[in-house]
Amino acid sequence: MNSKLKDIPDNVIREEFVNRFQLKAGDAIKNAASAANHLRAFLADYPRDVEHFILILLNSQNKVISTELVASGTINSSAVYPRRIAIRVLEKEATSIILAHNHPSGETTPSNSDRAVTKKLQTGLAALDIEILDHIILGESHYSFADQGLL
Repeated sequence: MNSKLKDIPDNVIREEFVNRFQLKAGDAIKNAASAANHLRAFLADYPRDVEHFILILLNSQNKVISTELVASGTINSSAVYPRRIAIRVLEKEATSIILAHNHPSGETTPSNSDRAVTKKLQTGLAALDIEILDHIILGESHYSFADQGLL
C-alpha cells in the first residue's frame, strides 16, 4: 500500500469516496459499475454485517430521483415487500428502478431467493409500466443481473 495512503485516516478516505461516487438527484447512471460505486457510497455509514436492500428511483431519462434504503435485515436476509416498493415508486413518479442489496459475506453470486424476489418484483412492477433496469448485489465486487442477461 502507498505509504502516503496509510497516513490518511479511514474516515477521511470514506468521506472522499462518498463525495466522488454518491450520485445526486438529476445525475445519470451510466452502467452497473457506476451504480455499484454509487451504492457503496450510499451504504458507507450503514453497518456492513447486515443485509440492506436499496432502491434507486429513476426518471424517464434514467436520471436519479432518489436512492432509498428499503429494508435492513440479518446477516443473510432482508425482508422486501413488493407492495411497499410499488407504492414508493409511484409516490416518486419514477419510470424505472435499480434494485440492490449487499451480501455481508462478500460473495456476490445471487441466491435462489435473490432470483425469486427479482422475478416477483419484475412481474408486479411491469403491470404498472415500471421497468427494473438492474439488480445489483454488492460484496467484494458486484454482480449485475442486467450484465448477466437475467433481466
